[in-house]
Amino acid sequence: MTVGESNSLTDAADPAPPTAKGSAARSRATAWIISAGVFVVNLDLFIVNVAVPALGDSFHGSSLASLSWVLNAYAIVFAALLVVAGRLADRYGHRRGFLLGLAVFTVASALCAVAPGVGWLVAARALQAAGAAALMPTSLALLLVNTPPERRPQAIRSWAAIGGIAAGLGPVIGGLLVEADWRWVFLVNVPVGAVGLVAGARLLPDARPDRDGRFPDLVGAAVLTLAIGALALGLVKADAWGWGSPEVIGSLVAAVALGGAFWLRSARHSAPIVELPMLRTPAFAAATLAALLFTVAFAAMLLTSVLWCQQVWGYSAIRTGLAIAPGPLVVPALAVTSGPVVRRLGAGRTAALGCLLFAVGLGWWAIALDTVPHYATGFVPGMLITGIGVGFALPTLVGAAATALPPTRFATGSAVTTMARQTGSVLGVALMVTLLATPQTPAAALEAFRHGWWAAAVTAVLAAATALALPRSGTAGRA
Repeated sequence: MTVGESNSLTDAADPAPPTAKGSAARSRATAWIISAGVFVVNLDLFIVNVAVPALGDSFHGSSLASLSWVLNAYAIVFAALLVVAGRLADRYGHRRGFLLGLAVFTVASALCAVAPGVGWLVAARALQAAGAAALMPTSLALLLVNTPPERRPQAIRSWAAIGGIAAGLGPVIGGLLVEADWRWVFLVNVPVGAVGLVAGARLLPDARPDRDGRFPDLVGAAVLTLAIGALALGLVKADAWGWGSPEVIGSLVAAVALGGAFWLRSARHSAPIVELPMLRTPAFAAATLAALLFTVAFAAMLLTSVLWCQQVWGYSAIRTGLAIAPGPLVVPALAVTSGPVVRRLGAGRTAALGCLLFAVGLGWWAIALDTVPHYATGFVPGMLITGIGVGFALPTLVGAAATALPPTRFATGSAVTTMARQTGSVLGVALMVTLLATPQTPAAALEAFRHGWWAAAVTAVLAAATALALPRSGTAGRA
């Protein structure tokens, strides 16, 4: 779609969901296959975070800055390829995109499990992210295209709830697996992926592909990858190199220059990574920016909670997983049942409420936590409040962004939103690596973590302010 074709975003016809095709049993099987793929991709995020300290021990005490690339390489590639994968799926078929993504993700998981060093693991994680990038937007597109319009908001909340379930189970499963060996964190994906591929090849439906769609901008994807990578490099290495060093300044300047080049290319290319007319749809633009900011805070919370429990309080991996679990466990229920709240308050106010609650939870940790473990009175309240915040904010923002666009742009639109979230994840991890640095005493560690939590809380407040820009009706404006 060219820039001059902006009206096609709202003028496209709404394809009728093929509810008459196939039995109810086949529809349920489709939902289960999609759910399994989405589950393992989301589960991987949470169980890998729990494994970070174990990776440092296994790879001869690698620094947090080095290990952060195990998380950031995944998020950067995921962000850069999401829209490319979404466009290719729109062009060649969502079923093909989903199965290809699941196959690549499964193979890459096996490669992660046999990694002999950090470099191998980072490369395998990048390949794993490429598979996840193909799987995620096509999963939502398969779900929405086969769902009647009046049921799509509930379908989106259910889809988002899968991530919440993975978030709730991820820390516990990750802790159990890391206790055996961190390699099981990746091996657990292999049987799920294999079963999903066999069942999906037989049962998944496919929407009508847009054969006339233009080929996506692969050069733009490469420029975006370099831009996010340069920004992450500058932030991660700021403590070691120094903020005023040529290396850090050069990295940040390169990130700005590459970001500008990416924006210009998106404005001129016939099939850009980001269709700029999409961003002129008020509900989509506000929801996507709020999701990016919220994910900065979320990624910071997730990483710091793991590091705090294991490195400051000395918890084992399994104890850390159990300690973190209460917060994520409240997310699925809220994601599914928050519909009445959204209808009463509107998407913007509901998401803003969630973002503010998340900020309160982080602020609680900054005030209440100390190097002496006080789990029940210090850690749990903050974790529960952040969990409630995620349950109100994230599904609402994802739903508001998705429903702001017509069905012909479901895959691409969801990819742009998820791309923004992954970019936020990179920034959140990089920010925490910079703020935590390498404290030498418990008192220094406490001060560093408090700085990190307050910074994340401020970002969550900014996300709340952005969410308030969402139209109360939740209807999309014209692009």
